[in-house]
Formats: sequence, structure tokens, C-alpha cells
Amino acid sequence: MSDRAESSPGRSVFNDLRLEGQFCDAVINVENVAFDVHRVILCECSEYFIALFGRWCPADKKVFVIPGVSPDAMRLIIEFAYTGSVSVTEENVQELLLAADQLNVMDVVQTCCDFLGEQLRAENCIGVFEFTDIVFCPELQRRAYRYVVEHFEEVARHEEFLQLSLQQLVDILERDDLNVRNESVAFEAVLRWIDHAPETRKAHVAVLFSKVRLALTSLNYMRLKVLSNELVSTSTECLSMAEGVLEAIGHIRTSNPLSRPRLPNAVLLAIGGWSGGYPTNGVEAYDFRADCWMNMTDNRERPLVGHGTAVLNGSLYCIGGFDQEEHFNSVLKFDLRTRVCHEAASMCHHRCYVSVTVLDGCIYAMGGLDGNSRLCTAERYRPEANQWSLIAPMQEHRSNASSTTLHNKLYICGGFNGRECLQTAECYLPGADQWTMIAPMSSPRSGIGIAAYAGLVYAVGGFDDNNSLNTAEAYDPVNNSWQEVTPLATPRSNFGIEVLDDRLFVVGGYNGNTTCNNVESYDELTAEWTEACDMDIFRSSLSCCVVSGLPNMADYAVPRDALPLLHEDADSDKHS
Repeated sequence: MSDRAESSPGRSVFNDLRLEGQFCDAVINVENVAFDVHRVILCECSEYFIALFGRWCPADKKVFVIPGVSPDAMRLIIEFAYTGSVSVTEENVQELLLAADQLNVMDVVQTCCDFLGEQLRAENCIGVFEFTDIVFCPELQRRAYRYVVEHFEEVARHEEFLQLSLQQLVDILERDDLNVRNESVAFEAVLRWIDHAPETRKAHVAVLFSKVRLALTSLNYMRLKVLSNELVSTSTECLSMAEGVLEAIGHIRTSNPLSRPRLPNAVLLAIGGWSGGYPTNGVEAYDFRADCWMNMTDNRERPLVGHGTAVLNGSLYCIGGFDQEEHFNSVLKFDLRTRVCHEAASMCHHRCYVSVTVLDGCIYAMGGLDGNSRLCTAERYRPEANQWSLIAPMQEHRSNASSTTLHNKLYICGGFNGRECLQTAECYLPGADQWTMIAPMSSPRSGIGIAAYAGLVYAVGGFDDNNSLNTAEAYDPVNNSWQEVTPLATPRSNFGIEVLDDRLFVVGGYNGNTTCNNVESYDELTAEWTEACDMDIFRSSLSCCVVSGLPNMADYAVPRDALPLLHEDADSDKHS
């Protein structure tokens, strides 16, 4: 339930007078239900009533019949006019919104739209979107449509999806930013939509087929699911397109529109680090749908090493670090929508090789090197106050550690205390402001990567005082134990680590001989690491973060029109 309230003593007095029937100078009549009102109060909340009581009716008219509004909705609107408060529920929101729109009570319209926006689900988002064709709510319409596009896989399983018009479905399917992990989802959604009314809809199969990017599927899927489908096999146009798809599969980087990768719903950013013996300010964005990196470096920003990054409330925070001269306590805040950067509040301590993570709307920064010693201190940033405050210190001094959050707890593992690489790990409970040691890892790991993935805390790579490691292990908080995980293909320490597209990515780092640019991803379902596209920049001691859900996600993804050219150039380089 949503409730908007702006009550004041004056409002309360007028409402008491209304309820007592005193000094009322008009009667609103809807469906033979009469409401005594004061004209001036209703005029204050809507220009509709100014016109109704003034321009549209004689001055001596007292009873005003309003068609198309229910008594319940009228009662709520009158109460809002007097109290500044309206109770919106799932049961009354549609009727109330229609009435408020008709009567031009824009504050109630906005409250209803906000309520519907918060109630968006896979089963109702299409209905909400279509409702905005009746009631003018552009922001709600945008939110509902974005929900359809971003949650298409789930939306397509619900009944409302079957009520889409042909043009609506075409518009959705041809969007670059349609969020489907596999294009087979889009194809099977088309089949389900057609099957709902086959007599009228099967004639549209070729139009819809042309919007599904089937060249992003496999040869097996094409043969077993697509070409064997009766709708496809009996359509000359579909068969012709299928031939083009079969040619494109295996050569996906072509200009064939059916092989054009959709925009990702999230991208991985790799920021700063050591490169060629010097700190770099290089920023690259990984587009997993295109398996391609895009350079986003802003040369106005300073080079950094050993910093932390965090994404919170649509902004990217770059925290601490080192530029080969100074260890920083400063924090840069980059608005991912406007792409404007400014300084946020500085930390209490200078921190290089710091561990950073986000929990419950706050950023945590732990340990690190202040230029002289390794730290055990930790602090928390509250964005609404733009302020850092110290929390309980860790039980170990740690730089080159790594941290993550899982089940409302914070975990930090490994690192270096100034004398040795650490095997220990700790857990922080914010409510108790307390650190607790957990089971140690199987080996010491400095320059480690930690990430919460598939319900476990993964500890990957690092340096054990002798070698860069390719081993990995996962911590189960239920039984306080670590289990061995498939090792990396490349040993590495001081690398970036993040979860993207339901896979665990490790990026760059030091492989024991040199700084590297290669990237691997781990799928817990197959328990396998696979290679991803290399970064352009060789780097270690970088920081990675994932940004998602941005209205301008295309700014962080590889331009789709450039993909064929980019990959033709890459193929030429490989064969030169």
C-alpha cells in the first residue's frame, strides 16, 4: 500500500467541517452518491474543478454530476484534496488512477504511477504498459517497457505475453538491448505467441523469424529445433533466412542481422593497474554478448594501482590506491548515467592494495598499505551522508587481500601482513560490528581474488610466498569449510575478479613471469574455466566492477554496427 501525506492543521479543520457538512457550497454527485464539498478546497488540487465550478457552469449551480468516476474513487480524491493523503492499494489503483487522470489531480496520478512502478512483475508488466495508453504516464510507460525488455525470459512465460500485438512483439524482438541469455528463448517465445492463435498468427512467422538472431544459436539447435519446426519448414521465406543463418553460424562476426549480438544487460569494467612498469589510467569495458573489450579511458583521470572500486546507486566509486608517488585516501565518484566525475568524501586512512565491497547500501574499505604499514583498520561509507566512519578493526593486518559479501555478511581472505602471505579469512557481521575468524584456506594467498558466486565464497589464485597460483577453492558458510575447485588455466595474482552473466570472471594480473591481459570465466554448472577475449592492456593490481541496469548501457557496450569491422580486423591480425 502507498500513502502520500502532506497534512497540516488547516487541512484538518477543513476536513472536519466537510464531514460535519458545515459551510459546504457544492455537491459532487457520482452514480447517485452525493459528496458535500467546499469549492475552494477542490480547486486547490486540480484545474479541472476550477473550470467545473467557474467556466463550465452557472455561478448559482450547486450540484455537479461527474460521469465516469466511481463513488469509491471520488471519495479518495476528495479526501486527498482535504488531507493531502491518499491510500493506494492493488485493489483500487487502476480505478483511482483513471479517475485522477480524468479529473486532472496530478499528485494522485503520480502517486498511483509510483505505486504501479514499484509493483512491476513479470506477470503484470505488459498490462501496466498497455494501461499507460489509456492514462498518460510517460515515466511509468518507460519503466514498464524496460521491465519487459530486461526480464523478457520470465515475461514470455506469462499469460499477458500472449496478448501482445504483432507490432509490439516485433518492436521488442528487434531491440539490441533485449535481455535474453540465449536466442533460443526468443525463438521459443515466438512459437508460443503464434500457437496461442495459430489461425491468424501463423501468417506472421516470417516477419517474426527475421527478428530472432538465430545465428547466435548452435548448428544442433538449428537442425533439431528450428528447421524441424513445421512453421519454418513450410515457409519459403523462413527456409531462405535459415540458409543464411547456417552460413553465419561459425562465422558469427558478420553483417548478417540475424548474427548481430544483442546489447548486454551488464558490463565488466577493468580500471587502472600496473602496465609496462608504470601505473595506468586505462579503463576497458567487457561486453560479454560480443565477447569484446572497448577502451573507455579518460586521459583526464590519474593513473592508479592497488585501488578498489564499487558500484552503488548508479555511481562508480574509485577508492584509495597509489600513483607511484602517493598513497591515497581520496575517493572519486563517477556518475554512470551522466559520465561526470567528482570527488566524494575521503577515507579516514590512506589505503593502497585495499579490499572494497558493498553491503546494505554502504561501501566498506578494509586493510591496505598506507605507505608505511599494513592496516587492520576498516571503514564504512554511507552515500546519503557522504561520510566514512571506522568500524571494528580486523583481527589480521592485511594488504593485497580481497573481499566480498554473501548472505548479509562480509568476507575477507588472504593478503600480506608485512611478513608473510596469509592463509586466514574473516567474516564481519555489521549488526554486531564484529569480525570472526573462519576456517583458513588450503594455502596462503596474497594478491588473491574473492567473489560470492553460486551461494559460496570463491578464493582464486594469488601468491603463496613462492609462486603465483592457479588453484581455486570455495567456502561454504553452512559448514565452515573450503572445497577444492577446478584450477585456472593461467596462474595469476593481483588480478580482477567479478561475477557476470552467471559466470565468474578473472581478468589480467601477474602470472609469475609477466603482467598478463588474458581473461578466463568459470561456470559452476560445468565446473570448467573457458577463455574469454583478451584485454587490450596488459595489467596487474587493477580493479574490476560490474555495472548493470543503466538506461545508457549502450555507452558501455561495443557499438553493434562496428562489430563486423572490429572482428575482421582481429582476424586479420591473427593471420598476419
